[in-house]
Amino acid sequence: MMSAQRGSTKLDVGVLSAEQREKLRQFKIATRIDNEEYLKSHPEVQLLIGDFLRQVLLKRPDDIREFAADHFTNSNLRSAYDSKREVNTDME
Repeated sequence: MMSAQRGSTKLDVGVLSAEQREKLRQFKIATRIDNEEYLKSHPEVQLLIGDFLRQVLLKRPDDIREFAADHFTNSNLRSAYDSKREVNTDME
């Protein structure tokens, strides 16, 4: 069984030196910029995640992990994505 605390541990940045904090800050900024550039160059990510969230909110599955696995392994996902992408392209 997984711990209920998983992912909720806070880092104590106060134990870092000023130089380490600055390096961490710069790393976070660079990572955010890299992530934003990646997402801009791959608009399909927003479409795929948005579609998944819409389905979750519409269907409200009890087992979200199973629902996600079924959603992203659906053999029709690519054709559904392609048709939605065409609709979005037509609207621009």
